[in-house]
Amino acid sequence: MSEKQQPYKSGPARTQNNVVVLPMIRTDRPTPRPVVNPDGVSIKGCSYIYASKGQAGEYAELTANPYRGCGHACAYCYVPLVTKQDRKEFNAGAVERRRFEHGFLRDAAKYKAAGITAQVLLTFTSDPYHPGDTALTRWTLEQLIGHGLAVCTLTKGGTRALRDLDLFRPGRDAFASTLTTLDDRFSQKWERHAALPGDRLLALRQFHNAGIFTWVSLEPTLDVEASIAIVKATSGYVDLYKIGRANYLKEITRTTDWRDYTLRILDVLQGVGARHYIKKDLQPFLPAGYPNPLRVPQHH
Repeated sequence: MSEKQQPYKSGPARTQNNVVVLPMIRTDRPTPRPVVNPDGVSIKGCSYIYASKGQAGEYAELTANPYRGCGHACAYCYVPLVTKQDRKEFNAGAVERRRFEHGFLRDAAKYKAAGITAQVLLTFTSDPYHPGDTALTRWTLEQLIGHGLAVCTLTKGGTRALRDLDLFRPGRDAFASTLTTLDDRFSQKWERHAALPGDRLLALRQFHNAGIFTWVSLEPTLDVEASIAIVKATSGYVDLYKIGRANYLKEITRTTDWRDYTLRILDVLQGVGARHYIKKDLQPFLPAGYPNPLRVPQHH
């Protein structure tokens, strides 16, 4: 057998009776493949690219969160509460998660080895286009694409996202924006440092014109009339709407007729022929048998 064909190689050296011994390790055994979760789209043990759960799971199968903190300073943001971060520190700005690049590349290699090509959403615990330096967002997108995965960004950063438009592929990827209003003053009250609504609409149109699948998150719903107006104004360049209610905001949750809202917005969505998904919080108000698929292909 030639040297190239030998099924053994020398392992780490050790000393036995003052003699250096090189143990032999088999090299003809196959490299273990990553263990895939029953959902078929995620890898067990991965924490940097992972299966979305709970309300986040209604938005995407996989997600990655490069940042800690944000900087948009949205009054309704649930992340500091859920992750037990100081809100003032969280609102001060986004910083890279500790050892993110190392852990992320390790996870990405496992997904590539398992042949998983699903779409990964950035991000549920921050914003990929926050007001600070977003070079890490572009690096993360490039690495996902390089490892065979598809990408989606969910942002209130508006046209800040256009710097990465060249990376998005019509047949694989998606661009999404959270919208709560079309009114600048209302937005500035609730989303202090986020891009103004008109700037977010411009970004959606630009991605749409480039052939990229676009969708809008109508969550939280802070004002029923505002959400209805958004659908009417954007249906020409938005491919999908995901509709939820307000959470953690007692002054809104207790005073809104969520059944009436659900039925009204369904009428508007159907009237403009817009695809949509109604989140679990509003599903009790859907008409019996109403088609509401959780997953639709988020690409053209």
